[in-house]
Amino acid sequence: MGDAEGAAAARELFEQAYGEAPAGVWAAPGRVNLIGEHTDYNAGLCLPIALPHRTFIALKPREDTKVRVVSDVAPDKVAEADLDGLKARGVDGWSAYPTGVAWALRQAGFDKVEGFDAAFASCVPLGSGLSSSAAMTCSTALALDDVYGLGFGSSDAGRITLINAAIAAENDMAGASTGGLDQNASMRCTPGHALLLDCRPGLSALESVSQQAFDLDKYGLELLVVDTQAPHQLNDGQYAQRRATCEQAAAGLGVENLRVIADRVNAADDPEAALADVLGKLDDDVERRRVRHVITEIGRVGQFVDAFAAGDIKRAGELFNASHDSLRDDYQVTVPELDVAVDTARANGAYGARMTGGGFGGSIIALVDKGRSREVAQKIADAFAVHGFHQPRALAAVASSSAHRVD
Repeated sequence: MGDAEGAAAARELFEQAYGEAPAGVWAAPGRVNLIGEHTDYNAGLCLPIALPHRTFIALKPREDTKVRVVSDVAPDKVAEADLDGLKARGVDGWSAYPTGVAWALRQAGFDKVEGFDAAFASCVPLGSGLSSSAAMTCSTALALDDVYGLGFGSSDAGRITLINAAIAAENDMAGASTGGLDQNASMRCTPGHALLLDCRPGLSALESVSQQAFDLDKYGLELLVVDTQAPHQLNDGQYAQRRATCEQAAAGLGVENLRVIADRVNAADDPEAALADVLGKLDDDVERRRVRHVITEIGRVGQFVDAFAAGDIKRAGELFNASHDSLRDDYQVTVPELDVAVDTARANGAYGARMTGGGFGGSIIALVDKGRSREVAQKIADAFAVHGFHQPRALAAVASSSAHRVD
């Protein structure tokens, strides 16, 4: 949906549910992460782009602390909550995400934030690993910022406050762990660019991002996104388990986070020997695998930026492949659908292909020559039919704009 279509859909649903007009409509995008997976919560680097696929929210503030939300997924079911006395994990179901944003802003001291009525219309595929949840929380944060006059949405630095509220909504209210990549992408990406995000603690808004040109047309390329239709779940403990393992490994190595080790290894004269030395200090094989992925993946982000900027598409594709292989073998977050989609794309001319997002389902991306996306997507669909998988969905990835008001 374009902005006009999405705004109309959200506004119509709002008026149908609540019998009045909203104060406005806001939108935030889903995202695709080009490279740098499971690095955000390790203070690492990642490289997302915003998708043109967005979640639209029509919203009106209330004069009490009640929250009412409805979605186009179930337009006849309005979920309700009350911010007064609300505690973490106090809301069940999908409404925990938007309700959690208001709760997080109030927890952060913004007492002027009260209740609201909202209606959501979205074209970000659910369960696809394209961050439909961040699109929902970030659109909510921007809407609340606007209607309650907080003043954070108009600047990149101010948006950090809204990003933090969106992260808290997911982590603390919805119980779905997130490291911040998705929310930063949804709130800070610009058209035609990938967002090089540095997740080290203590960096200012200016220091934490740089906009990297991502012009596929310049090199005669397309970025194919294939939603495998394998359910994408991050709140079943697998994500939290890997995050805890990384934190445990960092503590065992005597550092605040694995980024400290990654910078040392990737700057060494012999990175392979330096990595082997680090891994030799870990007794647990699972820890060694997880640490090896994080350290090498952080290194691959900078290498991809350099390769793409230089037009070395062969090298960029090789880095995609290495990233997926590491996620499959060391981080162990792929599923058969992801691996078959990646293998099929590679076998049919992709420069490189990899899973994107948290894993355990979701989507893959493939770097292909312009005009070949449809052909490669069909080959993947054919392979899925042979394996008895659900049929995948193909999307076109274009570096788009971040959250904004649309009506």
